Amino acid sequence: MANRQFKIGIKSKKEIAILRDAGKILALIIQELKCSLKSGMTTKDIDVKSENLMAKYGVVPAFKGYRGFPATVCVSVNEEVVHGIPSEKILKDGDIVSLDAGIIYRDYYSDMAVTVGIGKIGSGLEKLLNVTRESLEDGIHQARVGNRLSDISHAVQKKVETNGFSVVRDFVGHGIGRYLHEDPEIPNFGNPHQGPVLEEGMVFAIEPMVNIGDWRTKILSDGWTVITFDQKPSAHFEHTIVILKKGPEILTQVK
Repeated sequence: MANRQFKIGIKSKKEIAILRDAGKILALIIQELKCSLKSGMTTKDIDVKSENLMAKYGVVPAFKGYRGFPATVCVSVNEEVVHGIPSEKILKDGDIVSLDAGIIYRDYYSDMAVTVGIGKIGSGLEKLLNVTRESLEDGIHQARVGNRLSDISHAVQKKVETNGFSVVRDFVGHGIGRYLHEDPEIPNFGNPHQGPVLEEGMVFAIEPMVNIGDWRTKILSDGWTVITFDQKPSAHFEHTIVILKKGPEILTQVK
């Protein structure tokens, strides 16, 4: 990561309070979607439930219509890395499914992703999910006042590569707030101690995407769905966080 000078917004206490509420609502939606997953359902079924839940909680889907995306949630299965379009594809035992959703609440955005196994999955996939989740935790731990932006990136990469997996490089995390994607971009790889100094009030969506095999990806003919170049499985976890004096706070979780 070069020492590019980003224009990173600092959120006020009022904005953080709204983002905190937005994050809690999104976490509840994702939790309900996770609990509904089962063999035999279609990825379209997940989107229908997602849209109903967003209506129930009185929030606006952030993804539907964004640059033409047709659904409220990205559903990516097995070798699909991100941006999977819900369809008639049927889930089966042994699959892993990534759910990536965003909402708008009182004009502010929240963004979250998880990867879940359907039924019993192999030990290799269990390790992939655990390492990806842990890499997100390690990245979040570095989101502290006085650290540099690339400290987050480096922590993710170190956890992933130490465990024999690879980090997707074509898609990255980002700032978030009044817009879904704000500065800065947050790669999941890079040398430490580079980039802008982190300050209180910065709000980020940190989202490792981790492949079992090659880090490279390609986009399918639908213009959205990203798959691994070697068609091996991939996992994706994401939280929206705010940097406070006491350390990072995860906004997209149920407390």
